[in-house]
This record gives sequence, C-alpha cells and structure tokens, in this order.
Amino acid sequence: MFERLSPLFPYLKRYRRQLATGAVVTVLYNASKITLPKIIGSAVDDMRLGVTRDKIFHHGLLLFGVAALSAVFLYLMRQIVIGASREIEFDLRNDLFENLLRQPPSFYHQHRTGDIMARTTNDLNAVRQLLGPAIMYSANTVVFTAAALPYMLKISPWITLCAFVPLPIASVVVQYFGSRIHTRFERIQAMFSEISAKAQENFSGARFIRAFAQEEAEIAAWETANQEYIRRSLLLVRLMSMLWPTLEFVLGFAMVITLLVGGHEVVKGHVSAGNFTAFAIIIVQLTWPMIALGWVVNLFQRGTASVVRIDELLKWVPTIDDSAVDSTIAADLKLRGDIEFRNLSFAYGSNAAVLHDINLTIPAGSSLAIVGPTGSGKSTLVHLIPRLLDAKGNQVLIDGVPIRHYPLDVLRSNIGFVPQETFLFSESIRENIAFGVQDATDEQIVHAATTAHIAKEIQEFPNGFDTVVGERGITLSGGQKQRTAIARALIREPRILILDDALASVDTYTEERILSGLKQEMQDRTTIFISHRVSTAANADQIAVLIDGRIAELGTHEELLMKGGYYTSLFEKQQLEEEIAVTA
Repeated sequence: MFERLSPLFPYLKRYRRQLATGAVVTVLYNASKITLPKIIGSAVDDMRLGVTRDKIFHHGLLLFGVAALSAVFLYLMRQIVIGASREIEFDLRNDLFENLLRQPPSFYHQHRTGDIMARTTNDLNAVRQLLGPAIMYSANTVVFTAAALPYMLKISPWITLCAFVPLPIASVVVQYFGSRIHTRFERIQAMFSEISAKAQENFSGARFIRAFAQEEAEIAAWETANQEYIRRSLLLVRLMSMLWPTLEFVLGFAMVITLLVGGHEVVKGHVSAGNFTAFAIIIVQLTWPMIALGWVVNLFQRGTASVVRIDELLKWVPTIDDSAVDSTIAADLKLRGDIEFRNLSFAYGSNAAVLHDINLTIPAGSSLAIVGPTGSGKSTLVHLIPRLLDAKGNQVLIDGVPIRHYPLDVLRSNIGFVPQETFLFSESIRENIAFGVQDATDEQIVHAATTAHIAKEIQEFPNGFDTVVGERGITLSGGQKQRTAIARALIREPRILILDDALASVDTYTEERILSGLKQEMQDRTTIFISHRVSTAANADQIAVLIDGRIAELGTHEELLMKGGYYTSLFEKQQLEEEIAVTA
C-alpha cells in the first residue's frame, strides 16, 4: 500500500504544516466529540438524584457549548484536510500538464489522447478523494477509537470486550473485499480510458465518419464499449453492495451485545445507568466511522490504482531535453541562422534509417527548397532543426554550434515552424496569430496576416480578427488555416523560418504572392521550405532533391535543370500539366 502511495509523498511533504494543523484539529474535534457522551452520562446519573431547573440548565449549557465547539473543529478539520487535498490535486495537475508538454511527438504516438485525458481527470479525482475524505475519515476513526477505548474500559472492561468482539470480523471483511475492489477498479479505469479515447477519435473524425457512412458502425462499437464499462462497473457495485451491509450487520451485532451485556450489568448494579448511557452513545458514535471504513477502503483502493496510472505519466522522461546544454549560451541569444547537416543519418527508434549521410550547408540569410517524392524524408529532415526529432551526436549545427548545446527555449524561440498538418486552437484568429508572442500589438498581427496574404479575407469576416475559428480551425478552409499558421510563425520574427509543405492548400497565384512577401520579410534570415511544386522551389537560393533519404541533387533551379535528373523530369511533368490545364 505505502509503496504504491510513495509518488504522493513529495506532495504531502509540501503541505506538511497544513496537514499537521489538520491532525491537531482532528484530535481536538474527537476530544470534544468524546466529551458529549460523558456529559450525557453525568447528567443521567445526576438527574436520578432529582431533577431541577438548575441541573437542566447546567447540563444543557454544557452540551450546547461542547456541541458548538465540536462543530467549529469539524468545520476547521474539513476546511484544512479537504483543502490540502485540493491543493495537492492542483499541483499534481500542473505537474502532469507540464510533463506532457515537454514530451516529444513520439510520446503521443504511443499514448492515445483519450487515455491521457482519463488519467488527468478521472484518476486525478480518485487521488484527491484518497488524500481528502479517505485520510480524514480514517484519522477520525483511529483518533476517536483511541480516545474512546480508555473511557470505555474505565466504565466496564467486560462490556468493552464483548462490544469489540465482532470488530475483528469487520476487519476481515474489509481485507477480503479490499483487494477485490482494487483489481476491479483498475479494470474500470482501463475501460474508461478506452471509452475516452474512442470518444475523442469519433469527435475528431466526425466528418470522415459521415463521409464514409459509418455512423451506425461507430455507434455500435461505442455501445459495445459502454456495455463492457457497465459490466465492469456492476461487478464493483456488487462487491460494494455486499461490503456495506456486511459491515452494518457486524456493527449492529456489536450494538445488540452491548445492550444485552450492559443492561445486565446495570441491573446487577455493576455499572451506573449514566455510565451505560455514555457507553451506548459511544458505540453509536463508533458505528458511522466503522461503516465509513468500507467506503474509505473503496477510496483507498481506487486512489492507489489511480496513483499508479498517474505516476506512469509523471515518470515518463522526455527523450529530448537540455542535458547537453552549454551553460554559457545567453537566454536571449539571437541566432544568425547558418545551418549545417554533417554526415547526418536518422532512424525512428530501431527501424531502418530514413535519412542517410546527409551533408548540407544553408548559409544564414539564404533560402533552401527541398523537393522529392512522398516518403523520401523531407519532413523528417526539417523536424530535426527545432529538435522535434533528435539526431544523434553533433550532426546538426546552427552557427557552428551543435543544436544540442542550445537550450530548447533559445533554439525554438529563434525558429518559426509551420508544420504540414496545420493546427489552430479553438480561439479567435487574433489569438491564434499572436500565439507564442506576449503582448502582440494589433499592428504586428495585421502585418503578419498581410504578409501571409490572409488579412483581407479575415477583415471580410463579420467579426474580423476576433472571429472564433472553432476546434482545430474547422470554420476556415484548408488554405486559410495554412496562411493563418504562416502568419503565426512570421509574427515571431524568427531567424529561421521552416515551411513544411505549408503552401499545398493554396493556388499558384496566392502562392506567388505569399512567397514574394516572405522574400521581403525574411531578408537576412534563413528560410527552408518543402514543396512539391517546381514553381515554389524555383526562386530559392538552392534546391535539394531528396530521394530515399539521400540528397540526390543539389543546386539552383537552372543548375538542376541542366543535370537532367529527377528535378528536370518533375519540372517537365508540371509544365505539361499546366499546358493541359490551359488548353482544357
């Protein structure tokens, strides 16, 4: 149990003062709670000698004072302990989010989004319940029992022994059901992750599901997954429905024994009526904590299962980090933009290499176009520059320094990257363009949008730059999303701009306008773009033809045409297509 909870120890240590205060208040609350039966017992014995108004007022005032004090301590206990659990939940959620943001793209290829969402919501809630109500009720039960037992023994060791005889049975019941609850809850959580992942995939791919008329098939698959979740949940419900009544029966049996044995002791004169009344009240007060023990066991089993699942995410160490950083590099460093690939080879994990012996230099302020057939490694090559993928050793250098020596923040703040798959947040166009630039002005936003040749279209929207684009930019066309993403990269004024086939969704005329704007905007800065169009690559300072992960051709547009290789055939093919389109 404690081994499974060890990931929470640093968080508990962080709030040790608050928890220590909660422990003191818990002791005070239970001390006041145990005083109530004593006052009632004393009142019963006192009233047997004669009932007077002064006695009623005296004992009533005592009861009211202690009850009020008990209520104050109960409020403070819940405020402090439950508050601490909320604070720890807050820290856990932040740490989880921060660790998830540091992970490379490969992490999200191995973990389904729905599973991650389930762990950061449902599992976190289970951990909070473990650290809040579970700890609070457990402490109450232990402290109250420890406080009550000496008083009960003082009243009558015999009645106490008889009353506590059934309690070991309750312990056995809790132990028996506890392990089974834990196992079944783990299965429920795993199935909840499956359902979350299924829902996320269906919502994200709703258009494709409709396009392929697969609504009924997906609904059926969803129903099957839900039926399995219900089946596993009902197995847990059956266990819990057996645990609670069993505990109530055992504790009820303890109460019956107390009444029989205690009543006999009162009749024989061994115990006063007042003391027996106090004893019976204590047994009643113990009933709820003991019954709550069943719920606490459930919370502990759920919580420990969730701690393990959350700890798996927290322990996932990013494969791309700052471990090789040169500490002398300033945090506000502006790169010149010289890029060099030196004997670069790259493979995804243990798979075959996708890039082979790449040697390429891109001078600062120049432009490079990369062309080649699908699957030749173009995107992989440019992903290595901002370390979205990590090359081994010192095979990629910027300004003569291996990129591993730059802090990731420094490296990426100098790079504007527009990926092949454009992603926009469910915010306004203004917020999407200004993403990554604090306090961006309206002038900067409009200028970036103008350079990306999207400003005019945005201003024609009813809400202009304040238009909300919807999830993943669904309200914009493919070309509008790509140009918005280009504006987002340009507003950062990057020293290096990388466009990973970012003009594929725009027409040739718009493409020429954007490239013209970029050429002016990126003067003295380095620009790399991937394209399948010769018209896009023709104006670059140099063009690299990548085939099967190797640089097959390198040169200017004119130089490559003279070689009569892949680039020449691509040029002739696209010229023919344009002629056919004109004559059609």
